[in-house]
Amino acid sequence: MYFEFQAEHDLPKLKRFQIFREIEATVQTQLAVELGPIAPYKRVKVPAYKTPHVVEEGVKPEGFAGQHMPITVKLKEYRYPQYLTELVKHGMEDSEHLSAAARQKLPLVKSIINSPLCMKDYSHHFHLLLHLEEIKMEVGIRDYDLHNQTMTQDPVNRNLLVLKVPGVAENRPSVLKGDCLRLTRSGEQSSLTTVYTGYVHKVELDSVKLSFSPRFLKAFLNNMRFNVEFTINRLTLKLQHRAVELAVAHQLGEVLFPSGAAVPDVPLPDLRVFNNKLEKNLEQLDAVRHIIAGSSKPAPYIVFGPPGTGKTITMVEAIKQVTKANRSAHILACAPSNSACDILCMGLVPHMNSEVYRMYAYSRTLSSIPDMLLKYSNWDDKQGSFVFPEKEILMKYKVIVTTLFTAGRLVTGGIPVGHFSHVFVDEAGQAAEPECVIAVAGLLSADKGQLVLAGDPQQLGPILQSPYAIKYGLELSLLERLMKHELYQDFGNRFVTKLLKNYRSHDAILKIPNELFYRGELQVFADKAEREAYCNWDGLPQKGFPVIFHGVMGKDQREANSPSFFNLSEIEVLIRYLKKLLKTQGKKGLPNLTPQDIGIITPYRKQVEKIQKALKLDSTLKQWINLKDLKVGSVEEFQGQENKIIMVSTVRSSFDYVKMDKDYNIGFLSNKKRFNVALTRAKSLLIVVGNPVILKTDANWKKFISYCEKMKGYAGVNLKNEKEDEFVAKMESLKILDSEGEEGDLH
Repeated sequence: MYFEFQAEHDLPKLKRFQIFREIEATVQTQLAVELGPIAPYKRVKVPAYKTPHVVEEGVKPEGFAGQHMPITVKLKEYRYPQYLTELVKHGMEDSEHLSAAARQKLPLVKSIINSPLCMKDYSHHFHLLLHLEEIKMEVGIRDYDLHNQTMTQDPVNRNLLVLKVPGVAENRPSVLKGDCLRLTRSGEQSSLTTVYTGYVHKVELDSVKLSFSPRFLKAFLNNMRFNVEFTINRLTLKLQHRAVELAVAHQLGEVLFPSGAAVPDVPLPDLRVFNNKLEKNLEQLDAVRHIIAGSSKPAPYIVFGPPGTGKTITMVEAIKQVTKANRSAHILACAPSNSACDILCMGLVPHMNSEVYRMYAYSRTLSSIPDMLLKYSNWDDKQGSFVFPEKEILMKYKVIVTTLFTAGRLVTGGIPVGHFSHVFVDEAGQAAEPECVIAVAGLLSADKGQLVLAGDPQQLGPILQSPYAIKYGLELSLLERLMKHELYQDFGNRFVTKLLKNYRSHDAILKIPNELFYRGELQVFADKAEREAYCNWDGLPQKGFPVIFHGVMGKDQREANSPSFFNLSEIEVLIRYLKKLLKTQGKKGLPNLTPQDIGIITPYRKQVEKIQKALKLDSTLKQWINLKDLKVGSVEEFQGQENKIIMVSTVRSSFDYVKMDKDYNIGFLSNKKRFNVALTRAKSLLIVVGNPVILKTDANWKKFISYCEKMKGYAGVNLKNEKEDEFVAKMESLKILDSEGEEGDLH
C-alpha cells in the first residue's frame, strides 16, 4: 500500500512525504507448517583461531601417500603471491592502501588479464586466473565452517570420529577422501590455541569420518565441542598450473590456436558401424569418418552436440572405429566428471572388454562404481583401495578412461609424449581450459596426435567462484573458445560437425531452447510413443501440449545459519503434481511410473533438502518413492542426463535477491546456460513451477512463459487478473522517492 501526504496548499517549505508498506497474507497447508524454518535465519561466522597456535597432525588414510605410480614429472606448489590478495581486496585498482609491492605489480597484472589470450603469454595468463580463483575459493570455503559441533566415535572403527556435515553429498562443501579439516576447541581461552588436523577417511550422505592423532583420540569425549574449518584441495589447481606450463614447453600452439594452414585434404573412409543407430544419422557418421581420417590434425576436431543429439554415442563409436582402423592406436578418453566417464566406459566395454581400463582417483568410494566397470578398473581387493599401476602396465591398454584431473597422474607417472595417438574429451564444455589441457599437455604429440572435443557451448560451463577469473576468461572452455574461431564457424567441414537430430524430447519441450540457442536447427527424432506418452494426461492444462508452467507467488525463505533458499509454496505444488502422476499412472493409456522416471531440478541446496523431506512426510508418496531412486538436485547434477518427466522449482520469488543471484552466479536468472540445461532434460513431460513476475524480467524466461500462455499450458496464479504490467506502470508513475531523495526502484 502506498500513501502520499502533502500540505493542503502547495507551500514551498512543506515537502510531501510517502509511506509505502507491503501487506502479505500467507495460507499454509499442514505440509508447509512441517517444512517451515526450524529457526530464524542468522548467519554465524566461525571465530578464527587465535595466533599463536600449535598444530597437532592427524593420521592420513592408509596408503594415501603410497598408492601413486613413481613420480617422473614433479608437481610444484604454485602458490599465489601475497600482493595478489591485496589487489583483489581493492578491486584490482590503484589505492593508497596498497603496499609498495602490490602497487608496483598492478600494471603487469592488468596487462596480462586485459591482453588477448595467445601462446606467448598462455601460461602467465592462466597462472594469474587460477591464482585469482584460489583466493576466492579460500574465502568461499569459510561459508561452510561449523561452530560448536560435537563428534561421535565410529562404531565400526574406533580410531575414526564422525562429524555431521550437512550438504556434503552435494559438494557443499566439497570434501574428498584424504582432505583435511582443522578443528579447535570451542570457547578455548588458552593463550596458545591447539589446531587439530583431521583427515577424511570416508564421506557419507551427511557426515564425514575423520582420523586424528592418537593423543587427541585418547583425550576425546563425546560431549566435547569444536569449531570446524574446512580447507580447499589444491591438487586440482596444481595440475592445471602444470598443464599450462607444459603446453608452452611442448609447443602446442597449433592445437590450442590452430591456423588450419597445414591441414591437407584427406579421403574419408567407408564405415561398418558397431552401433546400428548411427546408420541413418548423416552427421554422426561424418563426425566418425573425419575423426578416423584425422582430417583436422593438428587442430582439434569438434563434435558439437546439443541436448539429446547423441554426442557420447558418437564418441564411443569413433573410439571403437579408430582402434579397429589402426591397431597401433592408443586412446585416452576423458570427461570432467566421473559419471560422464562411466557412461563412456560402459559404451566401450561390450566390444573392447580387456582392452579398456577405467582409472579412478584414490578418493573415489567403491559404492559409487557401476558394477560392470569394477573388473576393468584400478580397484585392488587386497589393499581395499584404488591403486595407480606403473606406466608399463598402463601403456598396454588400448583405451584408458579417466577424468581430466586424474589424467594428470599419467603425466606425473611419466607416460611418454606421443604414446596416446588420440585424446577424446567428452562434455568438454564443462571444463575450464587449463583443466582440459591436463589431458593433452605432456601426453599428446603436437604434430601427430589428434585431439577430439565433444560438447555444447550452450550448456553449463565450468563452475567458478572468482568474479575476476570469470570476467577475464577462465569460465570460457577450450571448446567454446575454439567454436568462436573461423575454422569452426561452418558446420560439416573437416574441423567440426554439429549434430542435429534430437532423440530425447517432445517438440513442445524442445521448441524454446531450440529457437534461443540452436537457431531452430534441431530436429525431433525421439521415439513417437515415448515422447507423446503424457500428451493426454489429465493434469495438463491443454491436452496435446506436455509442458506446464505453474505460476506461484511464493516466498523466499532461509533458516538457522544456512544461506541457502527455499520456497514452500512451490514445494506444495510439486507434491500435488507428483500425487496426481502417481494416481493416474497406468490409466487411460498412461505408462506405469518408477521413481527413476522422474527428476526434480532446483538451484538451491535448501530447496533440495525441503523437497526430500516433503517426499518422506507425505504418506501416499513415501510408500511409492525410494528417495535413492527419485533424484532431486541442481542443474549441474542433471547435465548429461535425462528423465521421462522433469519438474523444475525455480524458488526465487523476491526482487531483493535477484542481484545476489547474479553476483554469486546461482539460481536461474543469472545464467542462460542453466536455463537451457534445466528445460532440455525431459523426454515426455516438463513441469516448471515459479514466480512469473520475477522470471519475466529475464528475456529467456519471458519467452518460455509467454509460449506456455499462448499454447494454454499455463496454470496457477492468474496473470491476467493480476494485471501486473498495468499495476507496475501505475506505481512507477507515482515517482516514489527512496530514503536518499532519489527515485527508487519499485521492485
